[in-house]
Amino acid sequence: MKYVDLDGRGGEMRGVIDPGPYLEQLPAFAGRLPAGARALATDPGHYDFSGRRCMKDLRPHQTRRIGEDAIEVRFRHNCWKHDEDLVIRYEGVSRFQADVLDVCDLGELGEVIVDEVLPHADGCSHEIACRPGTLVVVCRDLSAEWVAAECSE
Repeated sequence: MKYVDLDGRGGEMRGVIDPGPYLEQLPAFAGRLPAGARALATDPGHYDFSGRRCMKDLRPHQTRRIGEDAIEVRFRHNCWKHDEDLVIRYEGVSRFQADVLDVCDLGELGEVIVDEVLPHADGCSHEIACRPGTLVVVCRDLSAEWVAAECSE
């Protein structure tokens, strides 16, 4: 992570993961993000940790190839917080790195702590910090869609 304070050492939120430094910088580079990445990063609910459409507490679930250079990642809901899953489609993928042995099953990454979308020479990078692993995707652009989910937990 370039801007997100994962250690909670700085700012007003000491001891707590703080996306504040990222959110302060976001207006300076949001215009350089591809359209889909910009929509995800600037969505008002994206960093509202108690909100239903925040990535925090979602769980990376599975990936699937949806084209020659495209990958879809499904993030499963958490019944106490979310009522939808998040599906992100990454187009023009030039890097896909996950801290798991089986990249088709991302469940071992654990719950999302926070993420950061940044401009990149290839389009954008999307780094997702989880408990206990990390997922990094560099791509031309991405699209994010919230889809209905049924709570069975």
